[in-house]
Amino acid sequence: MARPPGRPGSPDVPEAVATPRSRWRFQVVWLVPLIAVLIGGWLAVKTILEQGPTVTISFETGEGLDAGKTKIKFKNVDIGVVKHVTLSGDHRRVIATADISKDATGLLVDDTRFWVVRPRISGGTVSGIGTLLSGSFIGMDVGASTKSRRDYTGLETPPVFASGVPGREFVLKGPDMGSLDVGSPIYYRRLQVGQVTSYQLDPNGKGVTMHVFVNAPYEKYVKADTRFWHASGVDVSLDTSGIKVNTESLVAILIGGLAFQTPEETEDSPEAAASTEFSLFRDRAEAMKQHDRIVDHYVLVFRESVRGLSVGAPVDFLGIAVGEVAKINTRFDPVTKQFSIPVEIRLFPERFTSRFEKGEAGAGTGGRITNDRQDLAKALVDHGLRAQLRTGNLLTGQLYVALDFFPNAAKAAVDWTTNPPEMPTIPGGLQSLQDSVTSLVAKLNKIPFEGIGKNAQQTLADADTLLKQLSTEVMPQAKETLAAAQTALKSANGAIQPDSPLAQNTNDAMRELARTAAAFRTLADYLERHPEALIRGKLEDKK
Repeated sequence: MARPPGRPGSPDVPEAVATPRSRWRFQVVWLVPLIAVLIGGWLAVKTILEQGPTVTISFETGEGLDAGKTKIKFKNVDIGVVKHVTLSGDHRRVIATADISKDATGLLVDDTRFWVVRPRISGGTVSGIGTLLSGSFIGMDVGASTKSRRDYTGLETPPVFASGVPGREFVLKGPDMGSLDVGSPIYYRRLQVGQVTSYQLDPNGKGVTMHVFVNAPYEKYVKADTRFWHASGVDVSLDTSGIKVNTESLVAILIGGLAFQTPEETEDSPEAAASTEFSLFRDRAEAMKQHDRIVDHYVLVFRESVRGLSVGAPVDFLGIAVGEVAKINTRFDPVTKQFSIPVEIRLFPERFTSRFEKGEAGAGTGGRITNDRQDLAKALVDHGLRAQLRTGNLLTGQLYVALDFFPNAAKAAVDWTTNPPEMPTIPGGLQSLQDSVTSLVAKLNKIPFEGIGKNAQQTLADADTLLKQLSTEVMPQAKETLAAAQTALKSANGAIQPDSPLAQNTNDAMRELARTAAAFRTLADYLERHPEALIRGKLEDKK
């Protein structure tokens, strides 16, 4: 029986053949996870490739540091963020771990500096005010080194100037800081040209070392012989020249500062190199003192009060400062049982000659007058050179040492057996006056004033007796004599009156004398014309 068409087994329907499933058949459902894995891997690789270095910065305190929030900025551009803030192993410092962007990797060199930017007032400058609203951040300054680095010690105070600023840094050494601070201004001819960048106490504790920065183009005025001094506040000094008041500016008065200048004779010297070390002086007068190459030491022994004489007081020769007082001591002589005041001085022989004298090389040489200073000193002392204390200023009472010639001074010589040599002295003017007054008083004390007083009393008694005798004996007779003289004067006065007989007789006598004189003149004239009349007589007139 034939099968109906369309049924299985029918010759019209082909028989199905089973095909085995492939073991590697791809399922569409796995496409999504695969893409996600690829994207994640790509992101991970990209993150690794773009990830910058990690640095650690050590600070003394964690003030202003917040993990995940505190930014690291260079020129006010974010280049990193603090990820962790922990204590160091000894718990003395704070370690901030920060991630830096890959673009800033080249900035992490050996002398790169980090500091926390927060509101700060220092050296007359105010910084970090913007952090009051935005919060603190870590500032960064790139150094000039080519060596890379990943661990740093942060600065506790921000640097005064950034790297690359034109100018030059110098080192100053002084006895103390005065009123200076980081950021204190530096002046040149009262113009602010720089600032103090840092300071530290010397290892021996006997001074302070400061680093200062002079901005361009003013650094060219710092020479090898430039002098730096404190220009802080108001400098008031009392010395032999009187009262001096110096100040640099109002800012210097309030916050302190430094100033510098080069002496005129060395202004043409080469510019000082960076990091050149200079001495820091107390004031301008001390800084601009003439620096002498040759120094001779002498001691002057005074036996008078040196009140008003101080270390640094000038030694004057004919009005020119040729030295200064170095030490003032006291000395007791056990033989004479007397005290004396040895004053050690420094003499500068170059000041006795001109610095502009020309030597063989044609340059200013100066130097000593002679190489044998003992012969020169002997010759000067023999001519009366002595040291004397004199008053330099009546207002302040300051003294100074004067070297002058006293031809009438007692013979003396320089004692070269002592160290330093002892130069002869002579009492000062006030001391000489005091000695003269003392001598006068001593002479007056020798006068027997008591005996003189007794004699004077006896003389006064005798004078009193004499006066009594004059009053009782002489005065009555004197009165009678005066009365008689008065009568005589009245008579004489009456006699010389115009209407008195004596006056009339005198007038008549004078008239007769006048007529007689006229007759004699007539006779003389006649005899002069007729001398023969003496023989012949007077001729009768012809009719």
